[in-house]
Amino acid sequence: MALLEVEGIDVFYGELQALWGVSLKVDEGEFVALIGPNGAGKTTTLKAISGLLKPAKGQIVFDGKDITGLPPHTIAAMGIAHVPEGRQIFPGLTVLENLKIGAYVRRAREKFEESLEFVFSLFPRLKERRNQIAGTLSGGERQMLAIARGLMSRPKLLMLDEPSLGLAPKLVLEVMDTLKRLHGEGLTILLVEQNVKYALELADRAYVLETGRVVMEGPGRELLEDPRIKSAYLGI
Repeated sequence: MALLEVEGIDVFYGELQALWGVSLKVDEGEFVALIGPNGAGKTTTLKAISGLLKPAKGQIVFDGKDITGLPPHTIAAMGIAHVPEGRQIFPGLTVLENLKIGAYVRRAREKFEESLEFVFSLFPRLKERRNQIAGTLSGGERQMLAIARGLMSRPKLLMLDEPSLGLAPKLVLEVMDTLKRLHGEGLTILLVEQNVKYALELADRAYVLETGRVVMEGPGRELLEDPRIKSAYLGI
């Protein structure tokens, strides 16, 4: 059953069109990757889903409800957590205060302690640094905090935009292992990721965006073996 359905959306920045009839779906419990070159429209797609951008055309349906053009706080309360690119945290607050902000929706507040225990089990370093000012964390720890804050809302769908960007190879593996574990526990994930190899290895299915259009889709492992993907993204 489809948890998320994006149907033929066009998205503009002013007069500049960024997406052209983009359609994709994510089934409940599925791990879907969205790959493509810089400027292809991947981040724009996530922003449209989370309500940060309003499609000029098309429809977005989440959990059976039309969410096209709804404000971001309403969409978040319905169960979509968007972890944006750039490790966006509140640097002047402690780790714990950042996590509390992530649990602002009602169902998350009611299970705050349970969620906190879960994210600390995923990221033991955050537990060690729970009272540390977030701005003093390393880049990898900030990314852990950004993901953990998204999980604190107890989402039905976790969307991540470039979680491995700028991280050391060891930390990239750590982040990808975390996403694999979350998927294994039943969480539905939509991942935008420049590291195409890791993304396609993890994903049940993937979509390839180029110049604002979906140009390919299929099982992650099949796309990984596709000569066009190997040539364009893996340098093979």
